[in-house]
Amino acid sequence: MELQSWIDRAYDLTLLYGPKLLGAILIWIVGSWLIKMILKGTQKTMERGNYDISLNKFLMNLLNWILKIILIVVVLGIFGIGTTSFAAILAAAGLAIGLALQGSLANFAGGVLIMIFKPYKVGDFIEAQGIAGTVKEIQIFTTKMTSPDNKEIIIPNGKLSNDNIVNYSTMELRRVDMVFGVGYDSDIKKTKEILMNELTSHPAVLKEPAPLVRLSELADSSLNFHVRPWVKNADYWSTYYDLMESTKQALDAAGIDIPYPHQVEIHKEG
Repeated sequence: MELQSWIDRAYDLTLLYGPKLLGAILIWIVGSWLIKMILKGTQKTMERGNYDISLNKFLMNLLNWILKIILIVVVLGIFGIGTTSFAAILAAAGLAIGLALQGSLANFAGGVLIMIFKPYKVGDFIEAQGIAGTVKEIQIFTTKMTSPDNKEIIIPNGKLSNDNIVNYSTMELRRVDMVFGVGYDSDIKKTKEILMNELTSHPAVLKEPAPLVRLSELADSSLNFHVRPWVKNADYWSTYYDLMESTKQALDAAGIDIPYPHQVEIHKEG
C-alpha cells in the first residue's frame, strides 16, 4: 500500500508540474535563442554605427544580463512565482545577499563611471591597483586585462573608478628615461657627445622635443648621465633596447669605463 501511495503521489505531481516543467524548458530554449538573435542584431547595429569598442562591449554585456534576468522571471512565472514573489524571495535572503549586492552595485556604478569619463578604453596599456596590462574588455562589473607576459587580469570596476590609473596609451609621444654611469676619470664632454650621437642617430628618436643628455649625479662610484630621448608611443620599448645596446658598445669603443655593476635607472614605464 505504501509503495502504491508513493506511485500515486508521483503520478499526481507529474500531472501537476510535468506540463509546467516542459513549458519552462521550451520557453528557456526559445528565449535563449531569441536573446542570441537580439544580441546579434544589436551587435551588427553598433558595428554599423561605429560605436566605441569599449562602449560596444559594455552595452552588449549589460543587455545580455537584462535579457537573461527577464527570461528567468518569465520561467519562474510558469510555476506561479510572480515578479512580486520573486522580489520577496530575494529580500528574504537577508543581510548576506544585501552585502553581496553592495559590492556588485559598487562595481556596476564603477563600470558606468568608466564608460562616461573614459579614463581608458579597450587596447590601452594601463597601470592600476599595482598591476599593469593591456585592456581587453570592459564588462559590467569588471575590467579584463592581459599582462605583458600574457596573464589574464580581472579587476573590479569599483576599485578602478576610485583609484589612480596610469594610461600609457593616451599620449602620442613618450620620453625614454635612462641613466648611464661612467667612471670618474671619463671625459665629461666626450661622454655627452657619444651619448647624444647615439640618440640623434637612432631613426625612432624625435628631433622635437629635443633629446637631452646631462650629467645628473656625482655618485659614489660613477658619473651618472640622464639620457632622455622622445619617441612615438609604439616605438618606446624597441628604442629603449636599441639604445641600451648601442650606447654600451659606443662607450666601450671610445674606451670610456662603465663601472661594474654600472648604474642604470629606468623610470617605471609600460
